[in-house]
Amino acid sequence: MRLKTSLLKEPKHKELVSCLGWTTADELYSCSEDHQILKWNLLTNDTIPVVKLQEDIYPIDLHWFPKTVGGKKQTQAEIFVLTGTDGKFHLVSKTGRIEKSVEAHRGAVLAGRWNYDGTALITAGEDGQIKIWSRSGMLRSTLTQQGSCVYSVAWGPDSDKVLYTSGKQLVIKPLQPSAKVLQWKAHDGVILKVDWNSVNDLILSGSEDCKYKVWDSYGRLLYCSSSHDYPITSVAWAPDGELFAVGSFNTLRLCDKTGWSYALEKPNTGSIFSIAWSVDGTQVAGACGNGHVIFAHVIEQRWEWKNFEITLTKRRTMQVRNVQNDALDVLEFRDRVIKASLSHGHLVVTTSLQCYVYSAKNWNTPLIFDLKEGTVSLILQAERHFLLVDGAGIYLFSYEGRLISTPKFPGMRTDILNAQTISLSNDTIAIRDKADEKVIFLIDALSGKPLGDGKPLMHKMEVVEVALDQCGTANERKIALIDKNRDLYLTPVRRFGREPKMNKIGTMVHTLAWNDTANILCGIQDTNFTVWNYPNTVFVDKELLPKTIYMKDASEFSRNPQILNYVGNQVTIRRADGSLVYSTVSPYPAILHDYVTTSRWDDAVRLCRFAKDEELWACLAAMAIASKELATAEVAYASICEVDKVQYINSIKDLPSKESSMAHMLLFSGNVQEAEGVLLQAGLIYQAIQVHINLYNWDRALELAVKHKTHVDTVLAYRQKYLDDFGKKETNKRFLQYSEGVEVDWEKIQAKIEMEIAKEREKAATSSAVRSSISSRR
Repeated sequence: MRLKTSLLKEPKHKELVSCLGWTTADELYSCSEDHQILKWNLLTNDTIPVVKLQEDIYPIDLHWFPKTVGGKKQTQAEIFVLTGTDGKFHLVSKTGRIEKSVEAHRGAVLAGRWNYDGTALITAGEDGQIKIWSRSGMLRSTLTQQGSCVYSVAWGPDSDKVLYTSGKQLVIKPLQPSAKVLQWKAHDGVILKVDWNSVNDLILSGSEDCKYKVWDSYGRLLYCSSSHDYPITSVAWAPDGELFAVGSFNTLRLCDKTGWSYALEKPNTGSIFSIAWSVDGTQVAGACGNGHVIFAHVIEQRWEWKNFEITLTKRRTMQVRNVQNDALDVLEFRDRVIKASLSHGHLVVTTSLQCYVYSAKNWNTPLIFDLKEGTVSLILQAERHFLLVDGAGIYLFSYEGRLISTPKFPGMRTDILNAQTISLSNDTIAIRDKADEKVIFLIDALSGKPLGDGKPLMHKMEVVEVALDQCGTANERKIALIDKNRDLYLTPVRRFGREPKMNKIGTMVHTLAWNDTANILCGIQDTNFTVWNYPNTVFVDKELLPKTIYMKDASEFSRNPQILNYVGNQVTIRRADGSLVYSTVSPYPAILHDYVTTSRWDDAVRLCRFAKDEELWACLAAMAIASKELATAEVAYASICEVDKVQYINSIKDLPSKESSMAHMLLFSGNVQEAEGVLLQAGLIYQAIQVHINLYNWDRALELAVKHKTHVDTVLAYRQKYLDDFGKKETNKRFLQYSEGVEVDWEKIQAKIEMEIAKEREKAATSSAVRSSISSRR
């Protein structure tokens, strides 16, 4: 990826350009110390003077009123705030008419910024004050007052906090008066520029110490650049939070959100005092010290999937290369490319007006449909369909171009969604709520409506990343999530009337990805690269989970690597320095998943015997238990020396009825309540009571016996035997109450138990005979 820059031969402004801002993706306003405001049209390459300001107005900062206000979309920005050296800020219309001038600070007003919904304006001045104003320019409050100039200010993602500079320090101040202020030393020189992105919640700072840095919202340093030749005079995030631009003297740099540099340009611009990204994030403009306005387009982005590599060679041209046979295809577009995604055998490209869908089998005839909104900020793909996110909503399309659904959820803000906070599978969409980060909305992909009873998934901690598995049926869908503590949890998406269990399967997990063809999960866990070959083991046999996991040292991936994708048996990882590293994992677990999905159990056993790998046997054991294949489970557990489990499986095989076997399979997986439910539904009251006796759940065993008026003496007898074995006396009031009128006779109890077992056998034989007669009639 790099920047393609363009500069006019002669500058249009006579003095330094101090600030600029985009109205649409192709129109920009620039302000200069020559008092001129110019309008640049990139489609016609025209530059038109809008207005000449009064001689005493020297502009410093410009910010357009946000396009989305209260969820309603304006077609284009109509008013901007302009701050100046005279201590005033001016509200200026698109035609250049000054609607209002407000005395704001003593000395220059160094920064002015609208919040995200346009309800408030913040200004920072040379007098060390930060003030908050209403939309019409009425003073609401003075946020802070300090002894040094405030050079730059930025709103937090929810417009409830403000980031500002204080010499070498950065300060995050919440708007609530009682809330704690966060302050830290960020640079060794005066900080000149800051920016805070609403999508990734990361902070950028540039300073006179010639360095730029990336921080998280807690003030933790994520990246520090090497020292440049000159002070960093401007920094700006791209709207989607994936890239940022840095400006210095004769320097324009394009960087990834993690800090490493994609491209460095050395144009003849003087210092770049301000940088602004276009709404669609495809181009950047810089206000230059020599009167120029520099424009730069982001090109040479790359996408890879299996044997295809796609490069954006020009703004409207892509090159497709098949690395197997070196075949080249060139894709031409009518408008400039904004976003693209390559996965699951399809390339999805959005331009400013249309969406193109290509099949990897045929690059010549794309399917094309028009977009309502040109600024697509995110594309997600699943096997059957893809999802587009833009400023107005979320849209799910089939690969044939048919609109399937437009999901909606309470408090929907699409401008802050990214690949970590929204996930797509063939039947489900998962979206992390921004208002309450512990909440995950689960939406049916086909209808666009909430799943089940409509209640969202609640976690006890703030969720950082969500990922849905890609294979299997809708009822088996699982979601993996990483919370603020970096713990990894797995939980079912469908609930079936009960609260889903959150099962922790990993700690200190920084990044994760599901495989595209099997439900295998990989992640960077602390200092290890980890592959959960069968994560569902946690629902089947928790103790077995560690044996199904593959781990290797991740030091080769350096600090803070990011997993980009997991396709086939290859994982693509981006290191902190921007280089791509490919790691291959064993193909056997994916083959095993395939065998189990198609019920080829003999082939699965043969594969495990051939591979002689304990991880594989452990996966097969868990898969067999999940599918209630006892014979295969017995072989698999025996191969990993789990003798106690082999014995238990054999005891399940000897059980007389199908219901009892089912209940004990559920008990094997630790689902006591479900096992009890199965037995009670089948009328096997004694067996349900015996389950609780075996588990020493005495209270529940007695409760069932009393409720169904049977085997109270059995429970009391076993309880007494248990106490005698440990030499203890009864202290439980309920047991004391019921033991008063009940005499324990072991012979009678034994006879009753034998009778219950005989009844169960008889019932099982009858139902078996009925089934066989029905099948013979057919």
